[in-house]
Amino acid sequence: MRKPIVAALSAALIAGAAQAGDTPTPEGAKVYFISPQDGAEVSSPVKVVFGLTGMGVAPAGTVNDKTGHHHLIIDADLPDPDLPIPVSENYRHFGGGQTETMVKLAPGKHTLQLLVGDFKHVPHTEPVASKRITVTVK
Repeated sequence: MRKPIVAALSAALIAGAAQAGDTPTPEGAKVYFISPQDGAEVSSPVKVVFGLTGMGVAPAGTVNDKTGHHHLIIDADLPDPDLPIPVSENYRHFGGGQTETMVKLAPGKHTLQLLVGDFKHVPHTEPVASKRITVTVK
């Protein structure tokens, strides 16, 4: 009988710790694009490589201090920092801990931005976001 109570209490504590924006931002954390570079002319699919310093990458659902996982924002603004990052064609999740991807983009100009989410897909207390870059697909 004791094990179900402990399990329920543990789940409640984890859920309580996952309130929007409650995961501390590691000091010096920075996310950036390794490639493509801002202003690049590229072909689709575009290889996008994510860079991260000052914290580690961990799959979604993994509760470790100073970690998060990548989200790629395409042709959209940063989402509300107090809510989970949306899931759509504009907000791509890499909850498996991936650090690169191939993205199909239509010809023309596109903006790309990276945002790190915590174990519940919520930005950290101070969002760890890259500079927004622009690429042109031939």
